[in-house]
Amino acid sequence: MSALLVTGDRDQDAGVRALTVAEYRSFLAGRADVSFLQCPSWAEVKDQWFSERVGWSLDNGELAGAAQILYRQFPGTRKYFAYLPEGPVADWADPEMDRWLGPLLRHLRRAGAFAVRIGPTPAYRRWDAARLKASTGAGRRVGDVLATEVDPLGSAVAERLRTRGWKRCGGDDGDADAQPRHVFRLPLAGRGTDELWAGFNQEWRRNVRAADRAGVQIVAGGARDLPEFYRLLRITEERDGFRLGRSLAYYEQQYAALNAEQPGRMRLCLAVHQGEVLAAHTMITVGRRVWYQTGASADHRREVRPSNALQWQMIQDARALGAEVYDMRGVPSTLDPRDRPFGLLRWKLGTGGQVVETLGEWETSMGGTTNNALYRAFQAYLARR
Repeated sequence: MSALLVTGDRDQDAGVRALTVAEYRSFLAGRADVSFLQCPSWAEVKDQWFSERVGWSLDNGELAGAAQILYRQFPGTRKYFAYLPEGPVADWADPEMDRWLGPLLRHLRRAGAFAVRIGPTPAYRRWDAARLKASTGAGRRVGDVLATEVDPLGSAVAERLRTRGWKRCGGDDGDADAQPRHVFRLPLAGRGTDELWAGFNQEWRRNVRAADRAGVQIVAGGARDLPEFYRLLRITEERDGFRLGRSLAYYEQQYAALNAEQPGRMRLCLAVHQGEVLAAHTMITVGRRVWYQTGASADHRREVRPSNALQWQMIQDARALGAEVYDMRGVPSTLDPRDRPFGLLRWKLGTGGQVVETLGEWETSMGGTTNNALYRAFQAYLARR
């Protein structure tokens, strides 16, 4: 169940304290860099975790940072693994991060956490689509290509975490990260529809036009359409060789929770041809960011290109909502056309955006013999999965 974990009184020396949902939402409302995974509604989706929201103040007493923390109990103990997906929501540019990170860790230790995983939000490296398309080849990976841009803040944050004993999860490719380390983002700020269309490669423009000629219609779905979305998702998983492992009930809970928090936060978009839904994609909006979260499509009539048409409409909708970034979520790190996952990267590259390597997820033990032993056991469990 998702419920507030009772963790004790306010940390007087650092100003770390539990926040009500209303206080927490008020703080998030003033930030442009918040992930949907840090919204209170996401804790309702993760119903096998306990949750709480905390905030901290610095010099002037105003709330300076906050975090939604998910706790998973280690079986047979009263200890927890603490997880802050794509969080905390903090000033990562602060060179004195110990001012808030130290008190946050003390809070987690008192809450019974044996280890914690965080997801710092700064980017690390970026590659333009054109550079990656020109660099494909046997055995090639994104990391082999000189980045278009290296974010100095991301590099600084990574070094600061390393010097404090944090370890980056998942090695070079982030295979052990719960959230994708390599994501694909299409910048929208200051760009009109014509400029976005011009950024598509010829194949994408041809496919969108083909869908229009074939009479593909893009319509808004609703909760009643989730079973059809899920049916198409299972087809997609089998065709493309992956398994998300989610149930229909999971998506129904996600849709209900996110839209109860803010109407229209999660949308289901459908591509319909001759009365049949051929593709269904979900999108999530928080502040000035929009995420394309999950896509599903049928095996037949693929020649009418429903997914391309659907994405083009979703990109235009995101721009109309005032989004500055359209985040198409995870992409594989392979640049080898022979690798099956490369097809997903190739498809997203056609929109003309960027592959962004985030800092990924970082972990540390809370220290002490018992916590260290539990952390080693937890890592061994993850390695066997």
